[in-house]
Amino acid sequence: GEHVPTPALASALAGASHLGSLCKEGSSGREGSSSLPALGFWGAEGMAMAGCPGGHRGIVAAVILILTKLYDYNLGSITESSLWRSTDYGTTYEKLNDKVGLKTILSYLYVCPTNKRKIMLLTDPEVESSLLISSDEGATYQKYRLNFYIHSLLFHPKQEDWILAYSQDQKLFSSVEFGRRWLLLHEGVTPNRFYWSMMGNGREPDLVHLEARTVDGHAQYITCKMQNCSEATRSKPFPGYIDHNSLIVQGDYVFVQLTSGGRPHYYVSYRRSPFAQMKLPKYSLPKDMHVISTDENQVFAAVQEWNQNDTYNLYISDTRGVYFTLALENVKSSQGLEGNVMIDLYEVAGIKGMFLANKKIDNQVKTFITYNKGRDWSLLQAPHTDLRGNPIHCLLPYCSLHLHLKVSDNPYTSGNIASRDTAPSIIVASGMKPFKIALFDVQTWTNSGVCGGCWIFEEEHSVLYLDQGGVLVAMKHTSLPIRHLWLSFDEGRSWSKYSFTSLPLFVDGVLGEPGEETLIMTVFGHFSHRSEWQLVKVDYKSIFDRRCEEEDYRPWQLHSQGEACIMGAKRIYRKRKSEKKCMQGKYAGAMTSEPCVCTEADFDCDYGYERHSNGQCLPAFWYNPSSLSKDCSLGQSYLNSTGYRKVVSNNCTDGVRERYTAKPQQCPGKPPQGLRILTADGRLTAQQGLNVTFLVQLEEGDLQRSLIQVDFGDGIAVSYANLSSTEDGIKHIYQNVGIFRVTVLVENSLGSDSAVLYLHVTWPLLRSITFTFSVEGMNTITVQVSAGNTILQDTKTIAVYEKFQSLRLSFSPNLDDYNPDIPEWRRDISRVVKRALVEATGISSKHVLVAVLPGLPTSAELFILPYQDATGEKKRTAANLEQISETLIQKLNQNLVHFELKPGVRILVHAAHLTAAPLVDLTPSHSGSAMLMLLSVVFVGLAVFVIYKFKSFATENLLTLPSPSLPCDEREGNNFRLFLSPSCST
Repeated sequence: GEHVPTPALASALAGASHLGSLCKEGSSGREGSSSLPALGFWGAEGMAMAGCPGGHRGIVAAVILILTKLYDYNLGSITESSLWRSTDYGTTYEKLNDKVGLKTILSYLYVCPTNKRKIMLLTDPEVESSLLISSDEGATYQKYRLNFYIHSLLFHPKQEDWILAYSQDQKLFSSVEFGRRWLLLHEGVTPNRFYWSMMGNGREPDLVHLEARTVDGHAQYITCKMQNCSEATRSKPFPGYIDHNSLIVQGDYVFVQLTSGGRPHYYVSYRRSPFAQMKLPKYSLPKDMHVISTDENQVFAAVQEWNQNDTYNLYISDTRGVYFTLALENVKSSQGLEGNVMIDLYEVAGIKGMFLANKKIDNQVKTFITYNKGRDWSLLQAPHTDLRGNPIHCLLPYCSLHLHLKVSDNPYTSGNIASRDTAPSIIVASGMKPFKIALFDVQTWTNSGVCGGCWIFEEEHSVLYLDQGGVLVAMKHTSLPIRHLWLSFDEGRSWSKYSFTSLPLFVDGVLGEPGEETLIMTVFGHFSHRSEWQLVKVDYKSIFDRRCEEEDYRPWQLHSQGEACIMGAKRIYRKRKSEKKCMQGKYAGAMTSEPCVCTEADFDCDYGYERHSNGQCLPAFWYNPSSLSKDCSLGQSYLNSTGYRKVVSNNCTDGVRERYTAKPQQCPGKPPQGLRILTADGRLTAQQGLNVTFLVQLEEGDLQRSLIQVDFGDGIAVSYANLSSTEDGIKHIYQNVGIFRVTVLVENSLGSDSAVLYLHVTWPLLRSITFTFSVEGMNTITVQVSAGNTILQDTKTIAVYEKFQSLRLSFSPNLDDYNPDIPEWRRDISRVVKRALVEATGISSKHVLVAVLPGLPTSAELFILPYQDATGEKKRTAANLEQISETLIQKLNQNLVHFELKPGVRILVHAAHLTAAPLVDLTPSHSGSAMLMLLSVVFVGLAVFVIYKFKSFATENLLTLPSPSLPCDEREGNNFRLFLSPSCST
C-alpha cells in the first residue's frame, strides 16, 4: 500500500466519520467551514451512489475521478469545488479546476453506464444551471447552458447518448445527444416515477413510461416516444386514474395501484398486455406491497397483510405476474433512514433461486434459506466449532445460525452480508453464536465449498471480493483507527495479516475496481477527526507471478442438503484450487449445466392451493377448484389445475412433469349462475334524457352462447342472442322520472338466471312496502338504500321456516388471528363450518344452516332446520329437531368438529348454548310460520340476523343504519330508506 501524494486534495478535504449517513464538521483552515466527502462510485452496472453532500468518484478503466466540495456552515451553502483525475489507478492525481472553470462550482458527477469514456458534470443550481460533458475519460470538457435545473438523470441502459432529466419543478426532459440539447416531454411528473422501456425483446427502446398529475390532481400512467410526447401521441395503457406514486416499470412488467373502497388493488401488465388485477390469496387483504424482483419471468413480492405490523409475507407469481402463492410468512421488516421499508430478504448472487430471509417466529427472528426460489425453506446449520476449535452444540431445529441480512446504505462498505456473481460459492455475512440470546456475539461467517459454513472472525468485518473472488480482503468494523487488513486466497479458510498504512487510520470506506477483475483497491479515511483526508492505494498484483491456467481449476458442484439437483439442473462450476496462487482475471462461469428428471420437489402449489404437512397441495378453505374461469365458453378449452405448478425457471424434464402439469380440457356447458347487472359508472342514479349504460356480468356460464333479455322497467325491453352486442354495455335513455326496476334474464339450454337493479332517474317519494311470505323455504330479497347522494344495493337469501332450533357456536381462539371481520370471510367460514359439521355427524346438509356473526371473538349461529325425507314429506315434530340437536351437541362436546384453516392451523368448533326458536320475537301477538332472515349489508360490513313469527313484515320498522358517507360525529339522525323486492324460489 502507498499513500497517494495529493497535498492539494488533502488541504481541501476535512474529516467525515461515516460516509453516506453522517457528515462531521471539521477544519480546513477556515472558521466554520468544512469540505464534506460524497464520493460516488460507478461499478460495472453503471449505478451512481452518492453519500453526504460533497463529491463523487468514478472509475473508467485506469482513470479515477474525484469531485470534492467545500461546505460553509456559516453561509449554509457550497462555496468551492475541486475535480481530481488519476490515470494510474490512483497513484497520482491532477487537479482539473482550470479545465472546468476556476469559479465553477460542481455538484454531481456522472459516468455513462454504456460508455465509460463519457462523463457528465452538473453545476451547483444555486449558482448557475449548466452541465459539462467529456468524451475522453474526463480529460477535457465542454460547457452547455440549461434553461432548467436538473434534479436527477436517468441514462438509457443501452443507448449511450439517450438521457432523461428530471427538473426541480417536476418536468421531464429528454436528450439524444448526451445532454447537448434537451426536449420537454411532460410536466407534473411524479418524482422517480419515470422509466425507459426495458422489454426483454428490445422493442420500442425509445419509449418512456411515466406517472403524471392531471389538471384536477389525479395521477395517470402515460407512455410516449422520447422525441414526441404530444397529447395526440401519448398513450394511457391503464384505463382511468391510478394511486399517486404507484407506477413501477421493471423488465417485462408494469405495476400500478388503485385504491377503492378503502382497499388497495394492484394491477400488472406482462409484456405490455392489458392490465390484469394481481390475484393474492383471497384474505391476504394487503395494505402494502413491494416488488422484490422480476427476474426470470416471475414476480417476487413482499406483502404486508391486514394483521401485520413489522413483518411481510413473501409471494411468488406465475409468469404473467397475476396469480400469487405464498412463499414465506412473517419476514422481518424495518424502517430505513429515509422512511423506506427494509425487508430482511437477501438474494444470493451467482446462484439462481437462492435466497436468505429472517423470519419472525414467536418474537424470535430466525434465518431461513431456500435453493428453489421459495418453494422450500430450511434453517441454517450453525458451524460445528468456534474459531478456537471448541465444539458448538447446536442441533436443528432447536438451535440454528442467525445472520444479519442488512445491505449497507454506504456504498463504500460491504454491509452485513455480501456475495458476488463471479464467486457463486462464497457468501460472507455477520451472524450470531447459536447460544442463549443473552450470550449472542456478533461474528463474521463464510459459507463456501471449502469450509461449508464456518466462523472467520470474532468481530464484524467488511469483506471485499477481488480477482473474481479469488482474493478476499477483510477490514475490521470499528470506530477506532486501524493499520492492518486480512487476505485470504482459499475462500476464507485461512487468513494472512498485512499492514496497509504506517500510521493507524480511521477508515471511512474502501473502493474496489469495476468488475472485480483487478487487484487494486483504494482505502480512504483520516488520521484524526480534525485532520485532512488520506487516500491509500493498495495493489496486490505483485503477490501473483502469473495468470491462472486450465490446470489451476477444479470442478465444484452446489448441493442443497445433499441434493445435487437445484432448480431442475445440476450445475458444475469452475473453482480455483486453494493451493494455487495465480490471478484469475476474467470469470468463466458455470462449466456445465445438466437438466434433472422432474420430481414433486420441482413443483409449487398452484394458486388457491396450500402445501400441508404431508407435502400435498390441497385447496384453501376459500377456494373452489371446480369453479371455471369467467372467460371459459362452451367449445373452448381451459387449463384444469392439478393443484401444482412447476417452479418458474426450473429446468427439469420428464419424470412426474406430465402428472403435475395442468391439463387442457373442454369447457363444459353450464347453466348461468351469479348474474349481475350494474351501471357502467357504478351509480344507481341517472338524469332524465341522458344515456344510461348497463353492464351484464356472469360468474359461471357463457354469455356468448346464451339468450339475454333486458327489461328497462319503463315498458321497453330488448333481447340479445350473443354477448357481442353488449360488450360495450347496453345503452338506454329514460324519458320519465321515477324508480325503475331493471331486470335481466340469461338462459341457455341448461338453465337460466336473473338479476334486478333499481335505477333512480329522480329522487323517489319514500314509502313503505309490506310483503307476506306464503310458503316456507329459501327466498331472495333485494335491498336498496339511499341517503343523500348515496344509493347502494345488495341481494341476499332468506330462509322461512315454521319451526327450527338454533345453537350458538364458538371457536378456538386462534381463529380470531385470521378474522378480518368482513362479510366475504364470514360467508366462506360459514361454509367450511357447515361442511365440518356434516362430516362429523353424518347429518344431511339440508338440515344445517350456519352464519358466522360479525365482531370478535369469532362466533356463529347454527340453525337446525326441519327434517325432510326422500319423499319430500316434512317431519315438523319438535322431537325430530331435538334428535338432530343432541347429535350435534354430542359431537361438538367431544371436539370432533374441526377444520384446518391453513396448513398447521387447526380450528375447533364448540357449542356455546342451545335455544328454542325464535331468538327474537318482534310481534308476539302474531302466529304462523317463523322466518329466519340472513341479511348481509355489504356497505357497512354488517350481518343482521332476525327471526319473525309471522309471514308479513313492513320495511319502515326493519332497519335504520348510519350513513356510510358521514364521519362518526355526524351520523346521528341520518336514516336510510330500504326498498325491498322479495321473490320466492319455491
